[in-house]
Amino acid sequence: MAIRLSRVERREQTRQELIAAAEACFVTRGFHATSVDEVAERAGYTKGAVYSNFAAKEDLFFAVYERRVEQVLTEVAPGLRQAGAQQALDWLATTTIERRDRDDGWLAVFFEFWAHVLRHPELRERFAAIHARFLELLAEGVRQLAEDRGLALPGDVTASQVVLAWNAMEIGLGLERLTQPQAVDVVVARRMGWLLLDAVLDGARPSAGNKDPSQDRGIR
Repeated sequence: MAIRLSRVERREQTRQELIAAAEACFVTRGFHATSVDEVAERAGYTKGAVYSNFAAKEDLFFAVYERRVEQVLTEVAPGLRQAGAQQALDWLATTTIERRDRDDGWLAVFFEFWAHVLRHPELRERFAAIHARFLELLAEGVRQLAEDRGLALPGDVTASQVVLAWNAMEIGLGLERLTQPQAVDVVVARRMGWLLLDAVLDGARPSAGNKDPSQDRGIR
C-alpha cells in the first residue's frame, strides 16, 4: 500500500528530485550549457516546478553544491573524530584523484561555476559560505593533528589559513589532472598535501604540558 505524502513531504521530494536532475545535467553538460528546461525534463517536472523551488539556475547549482558538501561532512567528520586526523586528511587529499572518471564532470563544472561567481559578485558570499563549511572541517583536522603531535600551531598562522593553502593546492592539482592525468596521481596528491602540513607543523612549538613531544609522522 502506497504511503500518502503530506504537502510538505511532496514538495521536499520534488526539490530533491530536481537537485538530482540538475547535478546530472551540470556534470554532463556544464553549468552554462544546461538549461532549466533540461533539468525539468530530466526530473519529469514542468519548468514551473523548477521555478517554484528555485529562483534561478544558480540556486540549483548552490543546492547541488550544498548537498555534496553535506555528503563529505557526513562521510569524513565521523572518521576525523574516530580514526584520527592523519587518516582523514589522507582521505581528503587522495579521494578526488581516486574518483577520476567518476568525478571529472563535477570538477569541471565546479571550476566553471567558480569562474561564474567571480564575474557575479552578488553570488560570492553564498558560495564562500558553503565553501567555508568544508574548510572548517579541514581546519578541525589540522588542529587535531597538531594536538595529536603535542604541538601548538605557529603564532603567525591559524588552522583556517593552513587549510586555505592546503585546499588551494589540492584544487590546483585536481585542475591539472583534468588535462594532465598522467602527471597527477594519488601519490603526488598525498605527498604534496603532507609536505605542506609537515612544513607548517615543523615550525610549531610544543603545546603546554608537552615539553618534548613525539612527532612520529611515519613515512609518507
